[in-house]
Amino acid sequence: MASLGAILTAIVTPFDSDQRVDGDAFVALMHHLAANGSDGFVVAGTTGEAATLSDEEHLGLIDLAVRECPEGASIVAGVGSNDTRHAVALTARACELGADALLSVNPYYNRPNRRGIIAHYREVARAADRPILLYNIPQRTGSDMPNDLLAELAQLDHIEGVKQANNDNLALVDGLDVYAGNDDVLARVLDMGGAGGILTASHFVGPEMQRMVSEPDQRAAIDAGLQDLFGALGVGPLAMTIKAGLGLLGRPVGIPRLPLVEASDDELEVVRGALARHGLLETAQA
Repeated sequence: MASLGAILTAIVTPFDSDQRVDGDAFVALMHHLAANGSDGFVVAGTTGEAATLSDEEHLGLIDLAVRECPEGASIVAGVGSNDTRHAVALTARACELGADALLSVNPYYNRPNRRGIIAHYREVARAADRPILLYNIPQRTGSDMPNDLLAELAQLDHIEGVKQANNDNLALVDGLDVYAGNDDVLARVLDMGGAGGILTASHFVGPEMQRMVSEPDQRAAIDAGLQDLFGALGVGPLAMTIKAGLGLLGRPVGIPRLPLVEASDDELEVVRGALARHGLLETAQA
C-alpha cells in the first residue's frame, strides 16, 4: 500500500450556527492541521460525526476534502455502514471521488457472526479499487474482530490495513498495516513496527505526535507528556471535546449535532486546563 502517512487526523466536521456543514471552516482546519503535523485525514469518520451526516453531506465532504487536499497529504474516506448495500454504495462513490483509501467499520448493531463479517467485507472489497483499512472498535460495534479474523480478511483484495481501537488486540497482523485507533497507544504501535495512528489529539499536538514518529529515542518521553491531554479529551465524546478545544483556540467549528451535545462548563474546564498545561492557549492568544 502506498504510504498514507503515519499521523492521520480523524478530522471533525465543522457546522455553522444553523448546523449545516461549514465547508470553508473544514478546508481551513485541514490546511492548518497539514501545516502542524498531520500527514493525512480521515474524513467522515466517528469524530467527523458521520452518523449524523446525510449521504449527500457525507459524500460532499469527501469530495471537498479531495479537491482541497493540502499538497502531499492523504485522504481516507469513512465508508462504513451496518447495511452492506449502503457500505458498498459509499465505497464505490468514494473511489469515484478520488479518496486515497477507505476506512470501513464492521457492521454495528445487527452484529453479524464471523461468516457474516467476511461476507460483508467481500462485497465491500469488490466495490473498491484502492486500499481499504478495516476498523475494529468493539466498544461501538458490539463485536470484536480478533486478530485471526483480521488476518483472514487481509486475504481479500484491497484490504490492506486496520485501525485497531481495541487495545487488547494490539499486535501486528499478517497482511495488514496496523494503525493505532486510540491516541494513548500510538507509541506502542510505532514501537512494534506499525504504520502509525488515526488520531484526534493531533488536532492540537500534531507536531509532538509527528516527533513520536521521527524521534524514536524520545518517543516514550513525548508519549508520557501527552497522556494527560489524551485523558482530558476523553472526558466526553471526542467530537464534543475536540470541537470545544478548537473553539477555545479560536478555530470556528461549531458544536456537535444531536444526539451529541455541547461541552458543559465542567467539561470545558477540563479541556481548557489540559490545553493550558501544554501552552496551547498562550499560542492561540499570541
